[in-house]
Amino acid sequence: MDKSSLIDSDLLLKIINASSDGIVVAEQEGSETILIYVNDAFEQLTGYPADEILYKDCRFLQGTDKDQVQIKKLRDAIDKHEACVVRLRNYKKDGTMFWNELSVTPVFNDDDQLTYYIGIQKDVTREVELLNELKAATK
Repeated sequence: MDKSSLIDSDLLLKIINASSDGIVVAEQEGSETILIYVNDAFEQLTGYPADEILYKDCRFLQGTDKDQVQIKKLRDAIDKHEACVVRLRNYKKDGTMFWNELSVTPVFNDDDQLTYYIGIQKDVTREVELLNELKAATK
């Protein structure tokens, strides 16, 4: 049975928007990763409304903090069309830093050509803070 016939696109969109995790769809255009869809949870997580960020490179979330080791890991995976999970310092629209656990997965068409990337984002700031507090307490 063809999986695509199991669920219609309107229902699928409702399901994606119901997720508590930020979900984005991006296309690769040269060296840029362009956002073409963000769900409601992404807008809540980042403070950026979709109409301000769609069709822009997603690197704006890094603010001026572009020298993170995990960014290189992410860029390498994207260049190789591979999936990866990273933790990055990202910045909300109001400038507030948050720790973003980002899972990126490439999507290929039936001809095995890369078409999109799907990103799942979770704010793990509290978890990182607790780990840092635990490390400091055990020194």
